[in-house]
Amino acid sequence: MKILHTADIHLQNYQDDRWKTLRKLIELGKRERVKIFVISGDLFDKEMDAEALRPKIRDLFSRTGFKVVLIPGNHDKESYKGGYSFGEDVVTLRDLDNPFEYKELRIWGLPFEPIEGEEILGKLAALADNLKTDKTNILLYHGELLDAFFSRKDFGEEGEGRYMPVKLSYFKDLNIDYVLAGHFHSKFSVWEMENGGYFVYPGSPVSITRRETGRRKVNIFEIGKPPKEYFLDTPHFEEINIKLDPFKDGDPVKIIMETLEGIHPEASVILRVSGYINSRKINMNETELAGKISEIIEGKCLEKILEFRDIHTILENNLFKDFRNKLEKKGYNEEKKKDLLDLTVKAMMGVKV
Repeated sequence: MKILHTADIHLQNYQDDRWKTLRKLIELGKRERVKIFVISGDLFDKEMDAEALRPKIRDLFSRTGFKVVLIPGNHDKESYKGGYSFGEDVVTLRDLDNPFEYKELRIWGLPFEPIEGEEILGKLAALADNLKTDKTNILLYHGELLDAFFSRKDFGEEGEGRYMPVKLSYFKDLNIDYVLAGHFHSKFSVWEMENGGYFVYPGSPVSITRRETGRRKVNIFEIGKPPKEYFLDTPHFEEINIKLDPFKDGDPVKIIMETLEGIHPEASVILRVSGYINSRKINMNETELAGKISEIIEGKCLEKILEFRDIHTILENNLFKDFRNKLEKKGYNEEKKKDLLDLTVKAMMGVKV
């Protein structure tokens, strides 16, 4: 049996990039013939978004050929009260007392609550007696894994608060085969638990903030096998950093053009060009190169940051030339020579030459 697992779509408006991403995931589920589509929290960005989009969601989540299983996240925790319908194929898990059973699966939901520590351990301890071995037990969870190395940017724009934090050790004595989690936006991440099960964050399937860079992914896996990342063709941000090196032969314009050729069509590029140029050698000054870069990236880049500097006066300085000649005789490897030249350039930039 195959499951598609995602989280943190943060829907806001009908037919925007996030909505189109969700629609692509529905189509992906159909192509992959999944039986369960799990969304581990924050399907909606706010309660008002859920209210506005619910009729459209109801249509999207009906007649899919698979079950859609949801849990509330910290952004949409109030969106599932009152018995609202989100589609004929939808199951919403609002607490740990009522799992969803489907063939050989038993799926439990640990939706977001503003709790931590002993309160979370108490909930999991109460769950332990119900985790029978007759079926595969899956736990849906929305919050922070403290064992992960993360920064606040991994959770979107969440501030400094804690979000129902857990540790892998909380699950070591539980008969849970998969913890399918949400809240961790930045990347696809998997941990193997002591009991042999898996804890997995799929990352957001569409970039929610500029800090969520790189092609987006979801988790599609067969029951009994490890989680598996699946690359998506959805909108995302891509940071490209190009450091120009005046000691290497190469046209800066050509370098930038070739770098941008392989960019994914759904990527919104944030381009940073740093380093140094020798305007005498490339027959182009800073202003002219900046103009060429603007021409190249038109329609391709969301933002450009130009930090390169022309250092032809330093490169032609006799003191620098003497230093470089001596450096060549020292027998250093290329990386060491490059570091020393870079340090020397930076030092001489503060000196009138």
